[in-house]
Amino acid sequence: MVWENLMRVTRPARIWDLYAFSNSLTAFKNTDPKVRLHAEYLRLLHLPSSKRIYGSFISGVGLTDSTHSWRLCEANSNFNLSPTYPHLLIVPSSISDEEVQQAALFRARGRLPVVTWRHSENGAVLARSSQPLVGIMLNNRSNADERLVEALCFRTKNSEERRKLYIADARPRKNALANGALGGGSESSSNYFQCEVVFLGIENIHSMRESLARLRDYLDTHGAASSDGSSSLLRSGGLAWGGGNLSNMAAAVSALGDSGWLSHVHNVLAAAAWVAARIDLEGASVLVHCSDGWDRTSQIVALAELMLDPYYRTFRGFQALIEKDWLAFGHPFADRLGMPTYSSNNPLETVRQSSAQSVSSPGRLTQGSGSTSSHTAAGSPNNSSPIFLQWIDCVAQLLRLYPRAFEFSSAFLVEILDCVLSSRFGNFLCNSEKERSQAGISEYCGCMWVYLEKQRHVKGKEHEHFNIFYDRDHQDGALLPPAAALAPVLWPSYFLRWACPSEIKGNGSSWVQGDELENQCRNLVQSHTGFKKAKERAEVKVKELSSKLKLMSQELQGEKKTSSIALANLARVQKENTAIKRALQAIGWKVRFSESGITLRTSSSESEESSSPEATGISPARSVGANLEDLAVSVSVVPETDLSADLIRRPCREDCDSDSDQGCRWPASTCARIGGAFTGIRANFGALEKLCIDDSYFKVGDDVKRHPYATPEIT
Repeated sequence: MVWENLMRVTRPARIWDLYAFSNSLTAFKNTDPKVRLHAEYLRLLHLPSSKRIYGSFISGVGLTDSTHSWRLCEANSNFNLSPTYPHLLIVPSSISDEEVQQAALFRARGRLPVVTWRHSENGAVLARSSQPLVGIMLNNRSNADERLVEALCFRTKNSEERRKLYIADARPRKNALANGALGGGSESSSNYFQCEVVFLGIENIHSMRESLARLRDYLDTHGAASSDGSSSLLRSGGLAWGGGNLSNMAAAVSALGDSGWLSHVHNVLAAAAWVAARIDLEGASVLVHCSDGWDRTSQIVALAELMLDPYYRTFRGFQALIEKDWLAFGHPFADRLGMPTYSSNNPLETVRQSSAQSVSSPGRLTQGSGSTSSHTAAGSPNNSSPIFLQWIDCVAQLLRLYPRAFEFSSAFLVEILDCVLSSRFGNFLCNSEKERSQAGISEYCGCMWVYLEKQRHVKGKEHEHFNIFYDRDHQDGALLPPAAALAPVLWPSYFLRWACPSEIKGNGSSWVQGDELENQCRNLVQSHTGFKKAKERAEVKVKELSSKLKLMSQELQGEKKTSSIALANLARVQKENTAIKRALQAIGWKVRFSESGITLRTSSSESEESSSPEATGISPARSVGANLEDLAVSVSVVPETDLSADLIRRPCREDCDSDSDQGCRWPASTCARIGGAFTGIRANFGALEKLCIDDSYFKVGDDVKRHPYATPEIT
């Protein structure tokens, strides 16, 4: 049971045994890829996003662009026209659906010429197809195909003005002629008006597979670590120069060159740069094809669009580019990666490709996988090939040449390859959009793009997938690298990620210097981000302190106001004390205020009596030797609101006989004898009548003068 489970996981025979179906990734669900393809078509044709082309679809001839030169065709909506093409195609408006169906019969696997990208300024288009079925004598022709290709030259729908059209055959000329014996071949410029046929000379999938096998042999033989991370000393007998036993550096360099990998990468880059230059500089349209139009064609077309359109150099644009030119246009990922695919004949059973392991996997190839034979031991064709890996390598080379033009980094490209080879997500399963739709991939499997987006969202701009050198405004046009700059170097971030640092420096010093500079800049950016966050925290603290300071200032203003009121009250009390003192002196008492109380003294007595401040009245004690009763003088303070600024002129009683113009004449007035008030003070003169004094106080000749208004009562 254990052995069967291990074999089922390591060598799945059915598509349902892949990890993408057993792994629950509900958090990474995404919309249907068809919806995203529609949105990209709308962008290319400059159509408003409000136009619905999904659900209700298009009626009649479909949606056309602003110049009415191109339209969206749904002749392949049921995948009857071409099972490996997308359900929706961009074709010239002058070509009807019947002509589209006739033209598909003249192309291999029904992959007729369709538009995949349009230049927003000069209107030139980039089209793709498969090889024409001209035959070994090159005498087969199709009027519908010729009309369709000719329509790619017209600048507008009803205009007779034409632009030049290049037909770029990605194969070497000899390979194209050899395919003629099988019914294929290439176009003749005499049959296609104002067209020029160019051969780009890129080798087939078998050459690429063997080249990668030789490259891994080189890495395992001359490196300290093999391509899968294990020690290469056990494989090469201790002759690894990376491990310290330098045998022959010249042989190592020669082995790298003999692998042919960098040469193939250079050819793909040069072909894409040539196509991009024809469209951007000459304003010419280009039709690219190879044998089937899904391997070398996808490489060249997608790479040329990456050079021409800055949108494809962003995260969202790169996703749209891969989904359009690799997934929707039917690159056979299951065949090229050696994984099982969906079988329409028996959905429960699936077709498994004969290759034992994906040749683009980080692991080492099995014995014999690098053989020049294109068939396995069982006799079935071996269609595995690192086509997508090679294209990602080309993107990494452009990223090295133009570090400020790409929003994503080299680590992002490595992450994509790991996701593709791990079968963790369903984006790259099966061979076409039709098979993925039938297998329900978008429903049962997670989406890689959602996963990567959430990974970036965790750390934001600090995530390693972001290119810290990216400048949106610096290189917002086409990237047209000169031929001398297209010399590729080994991509260390992928091929040498398990190697020691010294080995990496020996295989790509310029790239390593760039990586070291990127790491240093990333560290500086992280430090800057840390300082920025610390600054934000400090600013928040400063705001809090400012708020507290403002609150304290308000409290201080309140305290000042309270202090001012207290000082005003103190001045009023002092004024009242002065009035009390004058009033008491007016009735014959001398008053002295102190902290311990009020001291009253008569003019004839030398003694001083004190009253405590807690008493409600003032009660002077008897003089020494005198038989006197207590004198109680009650003092009451009128509230502040009852006081006036001119109290001395206000009559204090109704029976006041003072003239208001002259002011109060108290104590000479009548009210003084029956009780009165002065500046808010009321004196109880009834207490004076109860005053007991000695008869000697009234004797003639005494120095003591009797108070003129006191009414003594002798007991």
